[in-house]
Amino acid sequence: MLLASLLAFFLAAFGLTGAAVWFLLRRPAPASPAANGEQTLEEFEEAATNLLRSDRVSSIGPWESMLQRFHFAADWKSVLAEADLSWSVGRLAAMMLLTGTLVTVALWRLPWMPMLATFGCGLLSSLVPYFRVMQKRKARLDQFEQAFPDALDSLARALRAGHPLAVGLDLLASESPAPISTEMRRTLEEWKLGRTWDQALDHLSRRVPTINMKIFVAAVRLQSRSGGKLTEVLGTLSESMRESLALEGEVRAISAHGRMTGAVLTLLPVGIAAMMFYVNPPYLYTLTAHPWGKPMLMGAAGCLVLAHFVIRRILDIRL
Repeated sequence: MLLASLLAFFLAAFGLTGAAVWFLLRRPAPASPAANGEQTLEEFEEAATNLLRSDRVSSIGPWESMLQRFHFAADWKSVLAEADLSWSVGRLAAMMLLTGTLVTVALWRLPWMPMLATFGCGLLSSLVPYFRVMQKRKARLDQFEQAFPDALDSLARALRAGHPLAVGLDLLASESPAPISTEMRRTLEEWKLGRTWDQALDHLSRRVPTINMKIFVAAVRLQSRSGGKLTEVLGTLSESMRESLALEGEVRAISAHGRMTGAVLTLLPVGIAAMMFYVNPPYLYTLTAHPWGKPMLMGAAGCLVLAHFVIRRILDIRL
């Protein structure tokens, strides 16, 4: 009986987690000539230069074939690459399923936990690994943005001294901190392996999907085609990036009070409930024993979480 119950729990958690991933993260598949059995020149070149690199979604065959049916597998691969993680899409999906299943089974053992809240917590916990990857991706991109103006100044000085672009990128790869050095080294290696500068820079803008990187790539492409003083463009771009970062810092400092207020308002009811439970436990037993007590607690917890995200959304000022 116990084994049957555990099997039912695992199957239910697996299905609900898969449904959450499907409804929250799916995106429409882009039209591609490969759907008609054709292969574009870019796809052929990508396959030719990736002979020694594994682009598989997972090392487990059935798991890989199942994940390839979903449209978000390619998006997850890009997110993992932008976060500079060596994980595969299959590993991330397995961690999400395992986390959701373990939390669901653990909460199911609690007699006072409603079934709907159990499955809801399981679904939310299954998204924790994905949010962790997104957090590492954001931290890496922010670190790149902070160091990018100095890297552009170094590149401009190298070009002003008469060095070609390849030598300037080599200097950035050897002297700049990560992740600037990592991305510049990858771009330089792609160029050395036979890629054109346009292709290597296009891949760089895909790995670092920021506005400043797109402007840099567009400036280098324009200079290679029509000529011009790239050093002046890089100097102006680095100066504007520093001004933008300073403005973002001011906005973040102004909105810090609102973020702190939102955190306090979210944690205050939880702290008061814990204090009351410690001082006078029968006072809260009345709420849990009443038929409407558990739905009210679930509604209050849901409203707290929703209010927290609403406050964060209001304070998320994009320049």
